[in-house]
Amino acid sequence: MVQSSAVRTHPEAPPLLLRVIYFLLFGWWFTGVWINIAWIFNLTLIGLPVGLWMIDRVPQILTLSPMSGVMQTVVQDGRVIVVGMEGIPQLSWLVRLIYFVFVGWWFSLLWSNAAWVISATIIGLPVGIWMFHRLPGVTTLMRR
Repeated sequence: MVQSSAVRTHPEAPPLLLRVIYFLLFGWWFTGVWINIAWIFNLTLIGLPVGLWMIDRVPQILTLSPMSGVMQTVVQDGRVIVVGMEGIPQLSWLVRLIYFVFVGWWFSLLWSNAAWVISATIIGLPVGIWMFHRLPGVTTLMRR
């Protein structure tokens, strides 16, 4: 009997201490630069794919957070065989395009700059990091 399943995985992240040091020394300030460079790319039709790719990577730039994925497995004769890894299923590109054109492009710029300012305080840091991790979804409805 052959059974197939999909399991959402979270790749192993670097140790917490390393991520905290990275965030304090590099991640916080470079994320602000990264976002603004991404939006310069987003202002041009030619640069738009690069800008959106950069926005999708903001959580990784901020805290070295790995991207989630879906592992396809097959169970055959009681053994688990990993077939492959793929990204999390996304909404239709047309829905994401319409959302980006009418809402995502301007709202995500406000969202990301607000998150950057909020994360400048110790009290606001958890909210700012949460907001940065939601930025790809705010911009293009990308699921992480």
